[in-house]
Amino acid sequence: MNTKSYQICAHCIMDTSDPGISFGEDGRCDYCTNFDATIKPNWNTDARGARQLGELADAIRRDGIGREFDCIIGLSGGLDSSYAAYVAKEKMGLRPLLFHVDAGWNTDQAVGNIEKLIDGLGLELYTEVINWEEVKDLQAAFLKSGIPDQDLVQDAAFFSSLYKFARSHKVHHIITGSNYSTECCREPEAWGGYLGIDTWLFRDIHRRFGRRPLRSFPLIDIVRYKIIYQRILGMRVHHPLNLVPYVKADAERELASRFGWRSFQHKHHESRFTRFYEDYWLPRRFGFEKRRAHFSSLILTGQMTREEAGTRIASSEMGDPFLDREFEYVAHKLDLTVEELREIFEAPKKTYRDYRNKRWLIGLGASAMRMLGLERRYFR
Repeated sequence: MNTKSYQICAHCIMDTSDPGISFGEDGRCDYCTNFDATIKPNWNTDARGARQLGELADAIRRDGIGREFDCIIGLSGGLDSSYAAYVAKEKMGLRPLLFHVDAGWNTDQAVGNIEKLIDGLGLELYTEVINWEEVKDLQAAFLKSGIPDQDLVQDAAFFSSLYKFARSHKVHHIITGSNYSTECCREPEAWGGYLGIDTWLFRDIHRRFGRRPLRSFPLIDIVRYKIIYQRILGMRVHHPLNLVPYVKADAERELASRFGWRSFQHKHHESRFTRFYEDYWLPRRFGFEKRRAHFSSLILTGQMTREEAGTRIASSEMGDPFLDREFEYVAHKLDLTVEELREIFEAPKKTYRDYRNKRWLIGLGASAMRMLGLERRYFR
């Protein structure tokens, strides 16, 4: 339990709902000081970034000679992955395969955005459809576990499917929309930001609360991915949005004007479950607002004022009546009654520490990445 007296950063809006946060004498939090000291000096979107982007594109094209496509991009229909697809094709001259995972929670708007990008960019799409009965069972098991990390199920489906496909087709280059511009302030672990796909955690939760075997649900442990896929098989993950000027509002306008792409009310709203989880479940059950990290990233990168963020976070993005209807939708989609989901919502709160996990090992890897300069954001 967080026993600190309440404090909010004097520059961004991160606060003591993150139990690991610390503040300097000037009232600025460690996310802000980390951005100034570690991220900003190593984030080049000028001529240096353009040169690095060109060199990266050349290397990927060379590796892709003789192949049907030279890289793969996980596409959700949200802004970051959509703009990454645009940059890869139009600015880098690559031949990417767009890869989408349907885990049962797509919004119609996300599907529409994907279709518009396929047509506008002239690229091919491969869609991996996850067995809904298994997704449903695992999602309900995670809800019953009581932990805040409820988006792990979708994350596992998305990333594990992508890695498996890339390995089976011997694709060495993965383009991701992960970036500093909108994500330099990483959501803390206490808010449900577990550091990766931990098969021990998944299997223990499913053993306790699941009802059916997971015969086809994709699960690639983060340790296996980092050691076997990256170090042994040579799979590389690239972040081109860190090498180009990437401003959220400008990117939304550009995608809209070029392809008819439609922007969302907020980050991650391309998934109906994630929207419900971040807008309803997490703040109302645990008191955590991931928007604090999202807005703080925009404050740090000069895309939002602190006052704008404070006004925006004072109310929910979608409105209470809408979210109450979504509560009923999620219950019914998971084959739960509204009363059953309400009981789960009001049950005692747990954390990953209540279940078998290898967090200590994943933490060692995350610390090593920061020491080597491979990751500059806080992981805690």
